[in-house]
Amino acid sequence: MIRIIVTDDHTLVRAGLQRILAGTGDIEIVGEASNGAQALALLADTPCDVLLLDLSMPGRSGIDLIGQIKASFPHLTILVLTMHGEEQYAVRALKAGAAGYLTKESAPNELVSAVRKVHDGGVYLSPSMAERIARDLSSATIEGPSFRRLSDREFDVFLMLARGLTLGDIAGRLCVSAKTVSTYKARILQKLQLKSQTDLAHYAIRHDLLRD
Repeated sequence: MIRIIVTDDHTLVRAGLQRILAGTGDIEIVGEASNGAQALALLADTPCDVLLLDLSMPGRSGIDLIGQIKASFPHLTILVLTMHGEEQYAVRALKAGAAGYLTKESAPNELVSAVRKVHDGGVYLSPSMAERIARDLSSATIEGPSFRRLSDREFDVFLMLARGLTLGDIAGRLCVSAKTVSTYKARILQKLQLKSQTDLAHYAIRHDLLRD
């Protein structure tokens, strides 16, 4: 039996995953968490084979959380299940230690296949995501676009700014102060050599970073 812990801040998503996986016969959800802190506490007490992890939760970002979890539980397999369809999120998640990356638009049978594959030691990416990553890598310059130099948290904030969220909106999502988000924004603008939030939006569109 493959033991799963689901970490997602939406109750309906967790309930849906429970329904999908309950009928497989070889996959069992042994715990649920709604944020990173709960997931870490649960992992310390609950034997688990695969952690199903959302990237967009309050507090510490999913990418950061992957690194923290792998440091504490190096043998744990992490499968990301997220709304983010951008290949840069997938690349960052895999580099941080995830074994697979799946969007929430995926069919239920693809989720089941992904869980089984990563549990068996494989790496899972949907065919379309794998193709986009390969195309992105083949067309990149040696240095790569400036956005590659952003930290994982800066990249999260950058995409939220590019989508038009206010500093207050972002602060609420990340459970930090608006001043902290403003500091991130200034750092991002400096690294990308841009002047405004509008410039960030145009930059993201130009580099095809706003897929959902």
